Amino acid sequence: MILTDTHTHLYSEEFDADRDNMMQRAINAGISRFFVPSIDSSYTKAMYELENKYPGKVHLMMGLHPTYIKENYKEELAHVEQQLINRKFVAIGEIGIDLYWDKTFLTQQQYAFKYQIQLAKKYRLPINIHCRDAFDEVFEVLESEKGARLYGIFHCFTGTYEQALKAISYNMKLGIGGVATFKNGKIDQYLTKIDISHIVLETDAPYLSPVPYRGKRNESAYISIIAAKLAALYNLHVDEIADVTTRNAVDIYGI
Repeated sequence: MILTDTHTHLYSEEFDADRDNMMQRAINAGISRFFVPSIDSSYTKAMYELENKYPGKVHLMMGLHPTYIKENYKEELAHVEQQLINRKFVAIGEIGIDLYWDKTFLTQQQYAFKYQIQLAKKYRLPINIHCRDAFDEVFEVLESEKGARLYGIFHCFTGTYEQALKAISYNMKLGIGGVATFKNGKIDQYLTKIDISHIVLETDAPYLSPVPYRGKRNESAYISIIAAKLAALYNLHVDEIADVTTRNAVDIYGI
């Protein structure tokens, strides 16, 4: 069984004490590829070090996370663009809009989201979308940028069935993680209406641990729990879930 974690923050400080052991547990669990999103420039060096340590397994995105958009956002966007000039990445991410914590920088978040989508088109890369309490705002930007060159993954999808269909209409796969195992997660109530060809697996480690680890630190090895949950929902063997979602990830990221 080959599994893929399409979104994991392996450089997080929460892994500093046992990162090598955490990675080995994930590899032992069958995870062959780890796709690592960018947050801001302060994590770039750590991302490159991870890639060097796990060649062929760790694949990097570049982007500015919406909750890290502050007064210096244009400097951060310049950093993103410079890294894209310097080397290759598998995607632009994670990018988007987050209105859960703070709405102060909404205008700047919208600008940065649109700007980075345009960078993705320029470099012919997929995007990895972060959306929290901002579906209308995210869809507004996607609508303005829709087209053949707009494609990617709607990370940690937690919307309604109708919002899922809308995301798919913009050439997005749905990133399904630990929320699918929550009793109040809701997406498990309609997920089987979505063809598995539109689904990829993710952990968002160290966040959003699946049951039975909810509330504790998440890690990439737990992708197998999410795969098992989807196997039960879709009434498929877990190997088939692993195979199809890995193919979907490979198709998006071009690996």
